[in-house]
Amino acid sequence: MLKENQEKLNAADRKSYVGEIYNIGKRAFEYEELDYPNNYPNGYMYVHDKDAYGRTYNCLGFDIKNAFPYKDFEGLDKTLIIVGTFDFMKELFAKMGNEQSGGMALVNFDIDFAHIFTKLGVDFKGNEPLFKACIRTMILWCNNMHTRMGQTSYYVSFNIGLGTDEFSRFLTYTLIDEFENAGDLVFKPNIIFKVHQGVNRSKTDPNFDLYQKSLNCSAKKMIPTYLLCDCEEDKNTDPLLLSVMGCRTRVVDDIHGCKGSVGRGNIANVSINLPLIALRSIFENDKPQTVEQKYEATKKLWLEIAGQTAQTLVDRWKKTLNAKPELFPTNHEYKLWCEDMNKVGVKETLKHGTLAIGFIGLSETIQLITGKKFWEDDQSYKLALDFVAFMRSYTDSLTKKYGINFSLLATAGENISGAFTEYFDMYLNRYEINADENYAFLRKGFLTNSFHVDVDSGVSAIKKLQLEGPFHKYSNGGSISYVELGEAPLGNAEGLAELTEVAIQSGVRYLGFNFPKDVCRDCGTSGLFDKCPVCGGKNIARIRRVSGYLEILDGFTKGKTAEVAHRKENK
Repeated sequence: MLKENQEKLNAADRKSYVGEIYNIGKRAFEYEELDYPNNYPNGYMYVHDKDAYGRTYNCLGFDIKNAFPYKDFEGLDKTLIIVGTFDFMKELFAKMGNEQSGGMALVNFDIDFAHIFTKLGVDFKGNEPLFKACIRTMILWCNNMHTRMGQTSYYVSFNIGLGTDEFSRFLTYTLIDEFENAGDLVFKPNIIFKVHQGVNRSKTDPNFDLYQKSLNCSAKKMIPTYLLCDCEEDKNTDPLLLSVMGCRTRVVDDIHGCKGSVGRGNIANVSINLPLIALRSIFENDKPQTVEQKYEATKKLWLEIAGQTAQTLVDRWKKTLNAKPELFPTNHEYKLWCEDMNKVGVKETLKHGTLAIGFIGLSETIQLITGKKFWEDDQSYKLALDFVAFMRSYTDSLTKKYGINFSLLATAGENISGAFTEYFDMYLNRYEINADENYAFLRKGFLTNSFHVDVDSGVSAIKKLQLEGPFHKYSNGGSISYVELGEAPLGNAEGLAELTEVAIQSGVRYLGFNFPKDVCRDCGTSGLFDKCPVCGGKNIARIRRVSGYLEILDGFTKGKTAEVAHRKENK
């Protein structure tokens, strides 16, 4: 089992006494108390959020319309209702952030809160300044609060863009506007704009203006990101049921009858180190020689390790379903899942969750097998696509075998992209090939995100999206594609819209626009610099996206820091 070093593993962490005490207990629980069944050592797999093993689930898309405590607001005047509603949401985020291990999503923030306020007898008209102030305060709370586990911010995602009534449109506009104008050091929460034909995608659509506003905000702050509801993976699903939780998590199908993201989440995920499997498969046993032999040997070993991964996930699932009810006080207080935990219990509620087998380093894996970059060679590309389809077929078979919602996750790997590579040298030395420059791509200090094209490929933005798009349909547990820009594309909403169209046509499900963004902490100037061009200060915050969320570069792990250093623009 991968043992992380003691460096900061989460870029959102801020040091505190409570956080340090939590970390001490977390490490003790992970390495001394847990007995993982049948786990492979030596970096083949990584159990995410091990401290939550058997105690809680990962993430959740709130069923907020059912969860909202309407009775608590009866008899209050409109001002108290508006302020109290947003205060309630911040309190709910704090409670749930310490009751589960991962992200929280509002699946349709604009539509749901227009419904809630209307039901409470409150209209936005005549109350615009108060709504704007409350939304600004909520944004700042999400950005500035690091009280989760004494050190970490709350992973909150607002999905928006589909509401066409006046109230919903007002909430969408205000959320984007307040975020855009909150300052360049405000880069949370994650805001996801749902792009859908007939609602906002075309000039004749009622929310096209909101889509344009969103794109202009992205050109300045890299947020919102874009859930492409018309892509091949999601075009047959009601977009109201789609959302992004955390940095990419997707929850849709449910063999237990509750389709979509509303009131559902991921229970747990384990990621597999693909290049290490390929390395061992190629240089051990019969030492396969041809590309086909290497490929089949890698698939065979992946199946073996994936089987052990599935056993770990099933063990965790069973333990989580049997967790003590008192570990879920907020879930009992509010009906946040698609089932009422008070009525049916923990087991019947959490059975609607998912288990995800993740993967990282597809690019390096295919290069080990074929000797070529998968995005530069047709045969290698076909093998890469076939391998991801093969993994998806296996996770589908697990769903049938265990009667549990399994999925395939295109892992971001913030805390494993670098740590996984630490095992390569051991094997390269064992096979006496450590000095071979043909394997230098394994010594760059990080693994390529999921199925992504290498960050230093320099391929065009259009080509990158076309190459990565076909992989999304297999990654039903979540996936994202990025376009790396050289600088902020200020005022170029049209250009971003064109790339979004390419992404949709290519099969991309979830899209983000990246560019380096430096902010002077002393005077607030933003741009790309080592020394502030306005005040001359060197107290610079470098905001980057490496796993879905934006964070400050100083907090990145060694692996993700190395990735940023290798990035080249997709022109």
